[in-house]
Amino acid sequence: MGLFKKTSAESQALADMRAADKALNDNTDRESRAGIFEETPEYLRLNAAANQAATKVPRWRGGTKR
Repeated sequence: MGLFKKTSAESQALADMRAADKALNDNTDRESRAGIFEETPEYLRLNAAANQAATKVPRWRGGTKR
């Protein structure tokens, strides 16, 4: 296995992180258009999910795993 090749688990973790980030960003855009600028329970839930997904992805791929 090469240095830059991803295993299927790493690919899945990266896809999960990107999906969680997209859901968070979509929600933020929706709330901003509605005039909501404080942290809502939905925002906090999606933010926690995005942070949890990022812990499974290496830092050099955009996550927080060391």
